[in-house]
Amino acid sequence: MLVKAVSKMWLRARRSAQNMLEDCSAIAATEFAVIVPLMLVMLFGTVEFSSGVAVDRKVTLIARTLSDVTSQAGPSSQNSPYAGVDDNALQNAFTASIAIIQPYAQTPLNLQLSEIYVDSNLVAKIQWSKAAIVGAGATQATLTGSSRSAGDVVTSMIPTALLIRQTYLILSEVKYLYTPLGIGYVMKSNITLSDVAYSRPRQVFCVVYTTPSPNQPQLVNGQCPAT
Repeated sequence: MLVKAVSKMWLRARRSAQNMLEDCSAIAATEFAVIVPLMLVMLFGTVEFSSGVAVDRKVTLIARTLSDVTSQAGPSSQNSPYAGVDDNALQNAFTASIAIIQPYAQTPLNLQLSEIYVDSNLVAKIQWSKAAIVGAGATQATLTGSSRSAGDVVTSMIPTALLIRQTYLILSEVKYLYTPLGIGYVMKSNITLSDVAYSRPRQVFCVVYTTPSPNQPQLVNGQCPAT
């Protein structure tokens, strides 16, 4: 009798253990609870990173557009070796960046255009420089003071392939403070995205800023300044 009782108890325990092992109703919930936080981090990280890459590409496009548009300025008169740009023309060029940066926030978008002359000694100097900022919701860029001045030596920042004696370059510089979506999930802080672009004047030898400041290089005998 004792043997039979022990045998029955053993069979019951065995069946209970088998039933417990075969019951998978809670495994899916446990796996879900473990995996969901990781999947959410991956989701937000992917969104933040991909948005950052997209904005970075737009910053590059803005830089290229600014230098390209300015370099295409036409001659001020027939057979003239230079083209003239004023505040209105530059403001219009800067304003084009608003359409490019959409649908991302416009602010803070800092823009700068400069012309560089490389002299016969391969020394590159700023001829003129203008800057602008685009604020939130703005429909037009606002001209501001540039961080560069006429006469500044910028030889070290010019790519070697572009250092050609007695030539001009249009330099555009763009900076944008990118705020990640859902900041704090993966990317912990804002990131400053920036880029530069160089173009050579297309239709003329140089592009002259026609509203010069007191230290602005001037045309000499109708020729391009070479300061």
